Amino acid sequence: MSPITGIAIYLTLWWTVLFAVLPLGSKSHAEAGIKPPGGGDPASPVNPRLKEKFLLTTVVSAVIFAILFLLLHFQVIPVTPLRRIG
Repeated sequence: MSPITGIAIYLTLWWTVLFAVLPLGSKSHAEAGIKPPGGGDPASPVNPRLKEKFLLTTVVSAVIFAILFLLLHFQVIPVTPLRRIG
């Protein structure tokens, strides 16, 4: 796997994991019974804890990427190069 391919796979994996992690532990203003400030959306989270979620996303993505890298490196998942037509 080339470095550019590895970076592209990691970033795609990171964004996918982020969207899975974002709703974890979130409580909306409506669920908490609090009026949102400034006429905001009642479904917006009271305390989104984004730094914690970004860190968790980074760690989970790194673990998944390491597993994927090892599976590809030791050819548990064989990858054949594409053939050129013509």
